[in-house]
Amino acid sequence: MPNDALTFGQFVDREHELQRLSELLREGRPRLALVYGRRRVGKTFLLTHAWPVERAFYFTAAATTPEQNRRQLMRDLARWSGQELRPEDYSTWRTVFRLLVEIRSPEPLAVVLDEFQYLGDDARALTEVTSELNAVWEERRAPRPLVFVLAGSIVRTLEALDAGGAPLHGRFAWKTELRPFEYLEAARLASFRALRDRAYAYAIFGGTPAFLAPIDPKRSLAANVSRLMLARDGEVRMLVETALLQEQGLRDIPKYTAILRAVAAGRTRLHDVAEATGLPFDTSLRDKIERLVALGYLRAGRNLGATLKVPFHYTLADPALRFYHRFVAPYEATLERNDPVSVWNTHIRPELDSHMGYDFERIVEQAYHRLRVKHQLPIVREWGRWEGRDRTRTPVEMDIACTLADGRVLTGAVKWNRRPVGVEVHERHLAAIERLAASGVRWAHAAKERAAPLIYVAAGGFTRGLVSAARNSRPTVALWTLEDLYRVGSTRTRRSGRQPTTR
Repeated sequence: MPNDALTFGQFVDREHELQRLSELLREGRPRLALVYGRRRVGKTFLLTHAWPVERAFYFTAAATTPEQNRRQLMRDLARWSGQELRPEDYSTWRTVFRLLVEIRSPEPLAVVLDEFQYLGDDARALTEVTSELNAVWEERRAPRPLVFVLAGSIVRTLEALDAGGAPLHGRFAWKTELRPFEYLEAARLASFRALRDRAYAYAIFGGTPAFLAPIDPKRSLAANVSRLMLARDGEVRMLVETALLQEQGLRDIPKYTAILRAVAAGRTRLHDVAEATGLPFDTSLRDKIERLVALGYLRAGRNLGATLKVPFHYTLADPALRFYHRFVAPYEATLERNDPVSVWNTHIRPELDSHMGYDFERIVEQAYHRLRVKHQLPIVREWGRWEGRDRTRTPVEMDIACTLADGRVLTGAVKWNRRPVGVEVHERHLAAIERLAASGVRWAHAAKERAAPLIYVAAGGFTRGLVSAARNSRPTVALWTLEDLYRVGSTRTRRSGRQPTTR
């Protein structure tokens, strides 16, 4: 059976949000809250399970007119409360909000208005709606335990509700953006026995709860991917394919799709995207890419130490989108004519390890912040990497290049390997730092210092030679394998050269 962690109330990685929402209701006075995040990250499930049903009224606005939403809200409230409430008696949003704030007083009550952005036709109209809510909120009345939650999936619109000058600015007792799960939470749903399969699952399905929930860990990774992502009617495939269509106000969907496909194919610079898509290299293309960044589909980055004048390079932020545009869309015709399992075995599985590089680096970034305290590692001020050429025009790639809060520089290498990596990885890394320093890369001079920490992450472990050489080179060295990344509470005794250590 599919994983039911999101279906039957077993929350994953939302314990803090649940606790905070419960605390707000226990404070015994009216409290405003703001909850937002991309579609399918679990907002609805969180907000419909945060309080007992009898103590919470939940309404989801539809992509229709504000008037129809107002009338539907009143009908839903009448059914929930058991009172006779006629929409025509509450013809303005002020009267509606006043009713919501006072209904069932003085009992504890949570009111959730989800997809709140649909209560206004546009930004100006929504501001008027929030002004009405603010006016009601300012009215003097007897205190009561009340949580009034505004929620939605248009991130920028919901964020603007608390922006300076907005009617509700400073009114929210708590606000949060729900984000996709990181790799470790994703593994609680994609809980395959093999740790390597859990990492593969993150690179294929990402961290969106709706993409992870249908996974059945009792079946093989291949069976799950074939059924959910490769099959023509695959549940996750259909969610990924329609993701852009669900974004409010997003026009020219084919152009946005073309941009995502170009970036997935490795065209990461603005002019490369223009060339790959055939779109004009102008402000319109830049605007579309910036919109995709704001929506969380693309991630913009620069080399460590790059000035603001250096153009961004772009990557797909969601692993599921990367996998889809790398393996599913290009093989769409093949998948129509062939069994998905055979396509997996023939075309995808042989290429999956090479595809894992970027996603494994993202896993390592997330892991560092999780494991930093446990391993007494320094705080990172800016996580990054570096890719370019030295003064001899020889390519150089640094998987990890980070500035630290104490002014030092952390560098390292990330390897998605099966056999233990040898001392040559360490030697090549130090040589690359020397070459970059000699080429005038400023941060590389700091990275040369003996006090600069090193981190090597290798899925398949390390040889004794690398462990010894790395330890002797710097006072602070982290050596991690998959076991360290996934078994956070592990207290295993160090064995030979394969056991990762931190010193």
